[in-house]
Amino acid sequence: MCSCSSTNVFNSGKHSTQLQRVECRSTTCTVPPPKPLLLATPLEDGEFPILLFLHGYLLYNIFYSQLIQHVASHGFIVIAPQLYTVAGPDTSDEIHSAAAITNWLSEGLTKLVPPNVRPNFSKLAVAGHSRGGKTAFGLALRKLNMTTNLRISAVIGVDPVDGMEKGKQTPPPVLSYVPQSFEVDMAALVIGSGLGEVKRNPLFPPCAPKGVNHENFFNECQKPAWYFVAKDYGHLDMLDDDTKGLAGKATYCLCKNGESRKPMRMFVGGVIVAFLKAYLNGDNTHLLAATAGDRHQISVPLEFKFDCLV
Repeated sequence: MCSCSSTNVFNSGKHSTQLQRVECRSTTCTVPPPKPLLLATPLEDGEFPILLFLHGYLLYNIFYSQLIQHVASHGFIVIAPQLYTVAGPDTSDEIHSAAAITNWLSEGLTKLVPPNVRPNFSKLAVAGHSRGGKTAFGLALRKLNMTTNLRISAVIGVDPVDGMEKGKQTPPPVLSYVPQSFEVDMAALVIGSGLGEVKRNPLFPPCAPKGVNHENFFNECQKPAWYFVAKDYGHLDMLDDDTKGLAGKATYCLCKNGESRKPMRMFVGGVIVAFLKAYLNGDNTHLLAATAGDRHQISVPLEFKFDCLV
């Protein structure tokens, strides 16, 4: 639980937060979710927009607990499902699962949040990291003809990856390599890592290879779209500092990393919050302050480059 009063989007927000795991079956939940969930919510009274956050390849939703609490502390309900524990190259099941969870929200989410917290189902965004970013865009693009009973108003890719390299995309491919070809009726945000396309050692490929990474995703976005790249940070640097277990230890070994995770996590959380405030809440002051580098209003924790289509 955290409680802070700062209005800087790169710091924790004014809301105290609750983090809970939801792993219920039909016998323990009135309306069980399609997948186990990690749920971060504000604790104060109010109506809050919703963010569905999809984890990266072979990662656990709990690895993002600090990031999603950061977002929740600024007045958002964040749902992070565990889509799978083992998976092959095909992301079709993840897209189906993301759609199923979206369709479950209006019936089941209210029963899981604190009684004084009211989800605003008309303000919904979907985000994902790495392969989860590909899945988020796949859902937004209605790949596999998937539809949802709630309108998605914004899509976010956090260092999204569409495969091993150009020509070796995982099915179903999301990138078409046609500029501004993503036909989505929503705002888009792409956050990239400068070190994601750099090999950590000769034995492993880069975690976000050039040709299928953030640069390509942004190139295919239509207006309005925002693009941030953290130059000196890596593909997994937005995860928790302490990621337990064998998979957690591997997050420090497989990808090229920056000096520490905290600055990247603050940056990713802050940019997501600024974007959501702009496109779900109609308040673009934080997003404009971040892109303008206005140090009187906002302190950015790391160096980044920026582009947009508005």
